[in-house]
Amino acid sequence: MAREHVGHKDIVNFAEDRVNLPRDTANEFRAQARRLRERLETYLAEHPDFTLKRMLLSGSLAKGTALRSLNDIDVACYISGADAPQDVSKLLDYLAERLRKAFPNFKPEQVKPQTYSVTVSFAGSGLDVDVVPILYDGDPDWYGNLVSQEDGSFMRTSIPRHLEFAKKRKIAQQTHFVQVVRLAKFWAKRQKAENSGFRFKSFMIEMVMAKLCDDGLDFSDYPEAMQNFFTYLARSDLREQIAFNDYYPLSSIGTFAEPVRIIDPVNQANNVSKLYTRQQADAIVDAALDAGDAIDAALAAPNKQETVRYWQKVFGPSFQV
Repeated sequence: MAREHVGHKDIVNFAEDRVNLPRDTANEFRAQARRLRERLETYLAEHPDFTLKRMLLSGSLAKGTALRSLNDIDVACYISGADAPQDVSKLLDYLAERLRKAFPNFKPEQVKPQTYSVTVSFAGSGLDVDVVPILYDGDPDWYGNLVSQEDGSFMRTSIPRHLEFAKKRKIAQQTHFVQVVRLAKFWAKRQKAENSGFRFKSFMIEMVMAKLCDDGLDFSDYPEAMQNFFTYLARSDLREQIAFNDYYPLSSIGTFAEPVRIIDPVNQANNVSKLYTRQQADAIVDAALDAGDAIDAALAAPNKQETVRYWQKVFGPSFQV
């Protein structure tokens, strides 16, 4: 691919300036989550029968794929005990009550149940931590029933295995895997800003990238990696089933009727894209076609000004060289 006006290093600089969560901020966020976990561990040491059993940083911050726009942290909280409610709203009240017990220095208004999580607000930093409950029955691999942030349904999952899955791809292509994921998420975020009906959740983007990584795609050249991402979406029409065999054989996957089939890598019964309609999938494919065409045009553009203009069709007006 030609690089006369905008190349890999220019995309790297743009990512550092506009896309990535700054390292200092990420470390501060992780420290806040760690303090929550340590407080719970201290309380558990004194109250071994307490029903909150474990807190784990989850989501994009834990995987290293957080964008600069991140303003809260996702933390999973494992809850055991027969008295834990199965109704989501009651479970969240139950979780909030026990978080207040575990963290007595927090004022009651700093621990608030939301629709599908409990928000813990740090008064000093103003940072919010979204604590998502997982009903836990003692599984050694930390499987439990997570409250889905999409529709409030219970979904069997293992946060440690999800983090292990992401880490394996990060090790395979150090630095580059998470960076290309961030760039794709930034592109999708811009699509959502321009079209309120556009949907392409971050976890689906991560799974597409994981597939490309497993297929041997070299992510070290960012313009080429992004073009390959858009090409895959266009070629597959987002109708090709994506699945992984890290924790179960592919032969154990059943048949899914939904148009988009991206299978949870830690739970073969869960299609993470089950709520996506054909129209929503087509919108993703159309946007990917436009982005791929823009990159092709950028690589063929006769001057720097025109090249930048085409890259702005992918990343928006904040892209400058």
